[in-house]
Amino acid sequence: MALARWRAELDTSGGTPKLASVAKRQVAQSPADQFGARVVGLPLQGKPEGNAVENPPYAFPFYKLEAIVPDGSVPVGFWRSVGHSHTAFFDESFVDELALALKKDPFEFRRELLAKNPRHLKVLETAAKEAGWGTALPAGSGRGIALRASFGSIVAQVAEVTVTDGKTLQVKRVTCAIDCGPVVNPAIVRAQMESGIIYGLSAALYGEITLAGGAVEQSNFPDYDAVRLADAPVMAVHLVDTGSSAIGGVGEPGTPPIAPAVANAIFAATGKRLRNLPLRL
Repeated sequence: MALARWRAELDTSGGTPKLASVAKRQVAQSPADQFGARVVGLPLQGKPEGNAVENPPYAFPFYKLEAIVPDGSVPVGFWRSVGHSHTAFFDESFVDELALALKKDPFEFRRELLAKNPRHLKVLETAAKEAGWGTALPAGSGRGIALRASFGSIVAQVAEVTVTDGKTLQVKRVTCAIDCGPVVNPAIVRAQMESGIIYGLSAALYGEITLAGGAVEQSNFPDYDAVRLADAPVMAVHLVDTGSSAIGGVGEPGTPPIAPAVANAIFAATGKRLRNLPLRL
């Protein structure tokens, strides 16, 4: 379980609204603590997951963070990208909402906030350029963008979606850019990004766990679906060289940006803002 509440203050004294401050309160269970308690009888961390409350790379004028680990009776464990998955959804959805409030393009707004983070900026710009950001799309279609740094790598993704009859969603294309430092095997990096995208997209669209009578209702694929081959988007992965000498991970960083990218694309296509996972139209 994870929840977040973002707040922003806008300075309107000069006529044109400007961002003055942002504050975030995030509540998330700790897999490390629960795993340690189950296996060795002691929590492994005793504090919020580092990757669940990692500060965003954006240059907010003022940023306040409050992180809380609740006592929960429902056991949780690790999964691909751990806390980065839900945190990216919280953060990147909110940045899009900020852009809307300030009447700015979501990509251009992120560019402004990343002026002092050239690695992040180059990755973001690569994804936007390769996705054709700003070009026209048919009615009922939209693009969404999201950025996340995790496990030593920086990943930006642009999702292109189509919504039919206001209720049928198709993720048609995902453009991904990654800076993971020196690349040893480009094919492996691309394969891991594609795998991470499908994993994250499956969770974003279908990954709901429900409880009844003190037990989980889902057991396997018949009642816990995943993206099938026929519904998989066209994916393009671009490797970005920013000159970093540090080698980053590729197994997990492809997962976090996809949920907010799709949610932001749905808003661009329909005007409907989705703030919960899995995404339901």
